[in-house]
Amino acid sequence: MPACYCSTTESNQLEKILLEMQHITKRFPGVVALHDVNLQIVEGEIHAIVGENGAGKSTLMNILSGIYPSGTYEGTIQLEGETCAFHTIKESERQGIIIIHQELALVPYLTIGENMFLGNERGSYFSIDWDETYAKADKQLKIVGLEESSRVQIKDLGIGKQQLVEIAKALAKNVKILILDEPTASLNDSDARKLLDLLFEFKKKGVTSILISHKLNEVSYVADRITVIRDGEVITTLDKQKHTFSENEIIKAMVGRSLTNRFPKRTSNIGPVSFEVKNWTVNHPIYEGRRICENISFNLRKGEVVGISGLMGAGRTELAMSIFGHSYGQFVEGKTFINGKEVVLNTIKSAIDHKIAYVTEDRKGNGLILNNPIIENTTLSHLKAVSRHQVIDTDLEYQEAKRISDTLKTKCSSVRDEVNNLSGGNQQKVLIGKWIFAEPEILLLDEPTRGIDVGAKYEIYCIINQLVAEGKSVLIISSELPEILGICDRIYVMNEGRIVGEMLQEEATQEAIMQCIMQSHKGANLN
Repeated sequence: MPACYCSTTESNQLEKILLEMQHITKRFPGVVALHDVNLQIVEGEIHAIVGENGAGKSTLMNILSGIYPSGTYEGTIQLEGETCAFHTIKESERQGIIIIHQELALVPYLTIGENMFLGNERGSYFSIDWDETYAKADKQLKIVGLEESSRVQIKDLGIGKQQLVEIAKALAKNVKILILDEPTASLNDSDARKLLDLLFEFKKKGVTSILISHKLNEVSYVADRITVIRDGEVITTLDKQKHTFSENEIIKAMVGRSLTNRFPKRTSNIGPVSFEVKNWTVNHPIYEGRRICENISFNLRKGEVVGISGLMGAGRTELAMSIFGHSYGQFVEGKTFINGKEVVLNTIKSAIDHKIAYVTEDRKGNGLILNNPIIENTTLSHLKAVSRHQVIDTDLEYQEAKRISDTLKTKCSSVRDEVNNLSGGNQQKVLIGKWIFAEPEILLLDEPTRGIDVGAKYEIYCIINQLVAEGKSVLIISSELPEILGICDRIYVMNEGRIVGEMLQEEATQEAIMQCIMQSHKGANLN
């Protein structure tokens, strides 16, 4: 069958339809995940797919990439006019379809170079050419703007840098269609813009990109067309050549209603200082003498939401983890105080016992047991609450897990569902619910809305508001400046392992935050 073409009225140029997915229906036990979905992808375009958590976006891309093999769904896939039936990821990759998942698939104890060419090794059948491996890996890293040696192990990189490694890994293959599932979820605005600009560069080289994202400002910036999926069905496809993208229009198509206010209003009732960190210094866990956090001091008050903003690599996650039972770093120095009394938090158990919770940015690696059901993940942080004489009361455990799940509006058929079968956003809700169930007084939330759609974000913000209304203290680390500005009473700015600014919500702007960061760079250069 010959390749299909369609005309664009503005440019009067012929555009080649590279990919067609026709009448795709996918069923899981008790659930129709996709119903009669049709999708066209034009060669060389950047095509965004948006929708709420559980709408079916990732499921559709898993079908395209062969993760859900041919025969497990209804409908057809045509690539350049030829019908394809992919049974494995390898088969789709041979046709140039490369997918980068929201949950990264890297081997922590292998180097960047080893990960990039895993299964695609350089050299002969019996001998790997390591010089060629690392030389080519370094070249790909430069393309994506990652200034790391390809000999560094993955475990020594933050989530944001790991995302760039995944993209470099995809480029090392003969990519024709690059599928990116929430690629900027763990990046700040500046680094996210650099990544999106990479898509423009790939486009110039003939690479077609399919982007799944909840960040509508980024989608509007980079996409040529946007397809909106709701409840497993295509609602509309918007074309930038025909009209300007409107975020409100996209949101209404996604959730079926207008969402006029992204951040729920909150009347602040801020009390005394509940948690204080003084002169906190953290050294790298591997490289002796390398300081990740240096002489940091900050405080939280009861009923207050405090944000930490900064560029990728500023040390925000490392700071939070080191406070939470020294779960990151070596030679951690400094003092912590709860309600004015000095406390020692040198183990995770001691942190939990002092009613401190840490919601990790890496839900897959550190936050959840994916093969276990929602119920077990939810109660794991506070088993005493569902136990009698050290024996779990399964009826009570079910009731409590369901209560948390209902509060967070987690989409699942039952709290007995395995977490692995949930969408990324619903997994995030389970992670947050796990720590809410522990009834903490101090919550350290690291990218709490990562990979969550605008409707679900609003629900999370409401939960945060409820927590501080109860007098709890919340610290939020976020790469999204609008989020920091929209929900925080006070903001600390962090750069290169130091606190470089502090401002109240009413005086904080994106420009003021970036100015703090840039001035700290200048000061470092002068020194």
